[in-house]
Amino acid sequence: MTVEQPAARLNAVTKDFQEGDQLHRVLRGVDLELRQGELTVLFGRSGAGKSTLLNLLGGLDRPTSGSVEVGGVDVSGMNERELTHFRRHRIGFVFQAFNLINTLTVLENVLLPMELAGRENGREARARALLDRVGLVDRAHSYPDRLSGGEQQRVALVRALAHDPVLVLADEPTGNLDYQSGRGVMHLFVELVRQDGKTMLVVTHDTDFVERADRLLLMREGKVIEATAESVGR
Repeated sequence: MTVEQPAARLNAVTKDFQEGDQLHRVLRGVDLELRQGELTVLFGRSGAGKSTLLNLLGGLDRPTSGSVEVGGVDVSGMNERELTHFRRHRIGFVFQAFNLINTLTVLENVLLPMELAGRENGREARARALLDRVGLVDRAHSYPDRLSGGEQQRVALVRALAHDPVLVLADEPTGNLDYQSGRGVMHLFVELVRQDGKTMLVVTHDTDFVERADRLLLMREGKVIEATAESVGR
């Protein structure tokens, strides 16, 4: 019987930051595997290092020591050109601030990651199909500043999925939304992950994610530990 390779793996990862004369160790020997097709939710206090962990998995930063693997590829030793290629092909990002390009239409925003990844065929059809799944195909030619916050985050979600990434990383995806919009976005996250078999790591303070997650994690004192609904305050 073969063991399925994890979607991502961190081995003994540390991350230090220099502030003046002080060296701060944010991550302290993190060992973590993200399993294929699972929605994992990471909780922890502000400043605990959750976003740092996302940045390492997404190739936006490098560990001080240890290794980071995504889809069986070691990211840790990549140069900038290799990291750019890695991000464009293997990672989907969803941010709290949406990060849509306001000079591009909704459709153009969703097309962009496919263009950057060099996908030639069927781009517009895929973009429209994704927008249809989140109820926004009729807003394809609108500009982001004409959409509500919840609508913008739905566009950001399908943009993250457009180029068929190995791993989707979401940093406080409901943090800028009102309660009702946040619930709608959360349910869409879960639905799309389930339907597409995607692996997603969500960093959040939103405990409504608890009941929908496959796995709960807590960042504490520079380490990542398994968590329960009770330990994250649900």
